[in-house]
Amino acid sequence: MTRIIAGAAGSTTLRVPRAGTRPTSDRVREALFSSLDARGLVAGAAVLDLYAGTGALGLEAASRGAVEVVLVDRAAPAAAACRENARSVQRRTGGATHIDVHAQSALGYLRSTGRRFDLVFIDPPYEVNEDEIQAVLAALVPRLGPEALVVVERSTRSPQPTWPDGLQAWSKRTYGDTVAWEAAPDITD
Repeated sequence: MTRIIAGAAGSTTLRVPRAGTRPTSDRVREALFSSLDARGLVAGAAVLDLYAGTGALGLEAASRGAVEVVLVDRAAPAAAACRENARSVQRRTGGATHIDVHAQSALGYLRSTGRRFDLVFIDPPYEVNEDEIQAVLAALVPRLGPEALVVVERSTRSPQPTWPDGLQAWSKRTYGDTVAWEAAPDITD
């Protein structure tokens, strides 16, 4: 069972499509968001959740005070689950967060939007290759606010992402079989 961990929508159960998604475990989300909250990176943020699956990462941010959340997943069942889960979270939060769901590829969304984001989650299926992740990261750079943080979640067996010009590695946190790479805009560019 996947659920929202904390905040206004805490304990809300999220719908998970039958196949094709690998939701971030509650334990990993709890540790990740404890760190993000401690640094003041969630409340008031514009959040982008690429390869959203259930929308758990973006919706956790909505529950904890993000003002805008965009969930992007190209798979129709995942996008449908994200829409349903977004409605559940919005009911619990009183609609305090504006939530959009886009049924399109991560790269397609980044190429079509003019929005800027403060916090970005990239949690692709394990089979997504490093070239696609590198292309997504490069397309993301102009969509980042000056103090943004990008979190790339992968298997510990995956290599560190190749960071494009405009992004620099910040930290690496390991949670069992999951690693979360953090990067921020390179202010020297």
